[in-house]
Amino acid sequence: MSIHRTFTSFPSSSSQWKYDVFLSFRGDDTRKGFTDHLYTALEHQGITTFREDLELQKGMAIISPQLLTAIEESRFTLIVLSRNYASSTWCLDELVKIFECMEETKTVLPIFYDVDPSDVRK
Repeated sequence: MSIHRTFTSFPSSSSQWKYDVFLSFRGDDTRKGFTDHLYTALEHQGITTFREDLELQKGMAIISPQLLTAIEESRFTLIVLSRNYASSTWCLDELVKIFECMEETKTVLPIFYDVDPSDVRK
């Protein structure tokens, strides 16, 4: 099954969602490789995807209001769980917001990148 078919098989209201997918990831771990390729593949399939911009977080100790809004306005969230994801306060703050939004029937899909799922449970 293609990525495009997977994401378009769910009913949506185009007026409710600004983005199809919000990508949550630890930039130092995956930005220049896996996440860039994933973002490009999703966009190529016509899936509107939000990923944080380096400029958006420069000099910020806390998560920006724009990022929180993007989480709220995204239909799905892909969380790229990498080795250092949980050591980032920024990523953990994102995760809190993502889980708050899950209560509104948002779909969240984890991607285990270079980590064993059993390690994440610990």
